[in-house]
Amino acid sequence: MVRLGINIDHVATVRQARLAAEPDPVHAAVMAELGGADQITIHLREDRRHICDRDLAILRQTIKTRLNLEMACTDEMVRIALETKPDMVTLVPEKRQELTTEGGLNVSGNYDFLAENVQKLKDGGIFVSLFVDADSDQMEKCADMGADAVEIHTGHYADAKGAAQREELSRIIFAGEKCRELGLILNSGHGLNYHNVGEIVTIPGMNEVNIGHSIIARAIFVGLERAVREMKETIHRALMDARL
Repeated sequence: MVRLGINIDHVATVRQARLAAEPDPVHAAVMAELGGADQITIHLREDRRHICDRDLAILRQTIKTRLNLEMACTDEMVRIALETKPDMVTLVPEKRQELTTEGGLNVSGNYDFLAENVQKLKDGGIFVSLFVDADSDQMEKCADMGADAVEIHTGHYADAKGAAQREELSRIIFAGEKCRELGLILNSGHGLNYHNVGEIVTIPGMNEVNIGHSIIARAIFVGLERAVREMKETIHRALMDARL
């Protein structure tokens, strides 16, 4: 079974719109776990636009599954990760003006700095994943610096239509093959929803998908526990169909 990580950043976004106490992302994490989430994912941004330090601290103490901390590779964030000890850190690119993460890390162009901090995190006992585009050279650099996993950016696939989407899917499949050759654990995320996740989870070796927006959007109408359960069922059906 491919694991499902639930990104709860959007719950914190609603809270911060009013600078209020609710909705509480910690409560959201509990409901997501009740729905079958295998992991809770949060992105602690440098500008703290949604998830804040208090959320991270409480989530570390309360969730029963796994905590995946997405973060920029900065001295501040590395320090916070080493103090908090999430189960996994996913290093992601970050720009202040972006609405959401727009693409993968430029691992080749920032190799030395990334490699130094990957090693710091691993020395601290933290499993390290890098968020990258579906590119073989990036995969090789991730393996060279000792990363445990990669999370392939699926946003281009999710945004594309028709033949262009098939081409993007082929790129992800090829990158997945390269990932497995290099001994990296294969994860994916960004833009995935109830309609397009099936083709991603059936890629050979896919270990985990991280999904936020589509599940939180569905939860507005049916509740978070049910929305997570429905995504789990969607993934399960896709895997069963692929085995027939």
